[in-house]
Amino acid sequence: MQIDDLLARLTALGNPTEAAAMASYHKTQRTVLGIKVPVLTDLSKELRADLTLDDRLALCAALWAADIHETRVLAAKLLEQARIRPDDSGAWNLICGWVPDFDGWAIADHVCIAGQKRLLADPARLDQVEAWTTSDHMWTRRAALVITLPWTKLNNPKDADQAIRDRVLGWAASYVDDRDWFIQKSIAWWLRELSKHDPDRVRGFLADHGERMKPFARKEAARQLPH
Repeated sequence: MQIDDLLARLTALGNPTEAAAMASYHKTQRTVLGIKVPVLTDLSKELRADLTLDDRLALCAALWAADIHETRVLAAKLLEQARIRPDDSGAWNLICGWVPDFDGWAIADHVCIAGQKRLLADPARLDQVEAWTTSDHMWTRRAALVITLPWTKLNNPKDADQAIRDRVLGWAASYVDDRDWFIQKSIAWWLRELSKHDPDRVRGFLADHGERMKPFARKEAARQLPH
């Protein structure tokens, strides 16, 4: 599908009333069409079925460049697969290239969900993600924790997974003195999810670093710890 045809279709799916509400909610100056996420999810599945991988990557790049809220969400959703064959490096490179453009949680989180699949497919990519943790761009630093959330949710982690948990907790520890709300929230999110599967690691982190976290983040991190 040509980008112009897809933009016309998205415009037709838009809802001005929803668009105004969404723009206010997301606090964005970016154009918002007012299309709900489930509609974009269905559209992404339809498009994936009809596109070669090369054509899909080209369409994703064009959708991102269009710089509309829904086109960026759709670009991310087109890459949200556990397996991308024969080679997912093009998808990973697109995702990494989008990270410096993050300026709000909604688009960032959709891209990070796509990125989570690529990291699970090749955990060696964590070396690239680690470089994000020292970025001057807050949303890039935050993305390092959001994109690694799958490692908080493993019920039977292998030794390599446990090592990744410790590695990311090290990143989180380097963030605790950052007063930005979104950074504090991302630390709390990672710890809260991990507490459901690995409470002892979370207790250890909070014992070592909890006093330096903002109170809301410390409370959120401990909220689901078993008593």
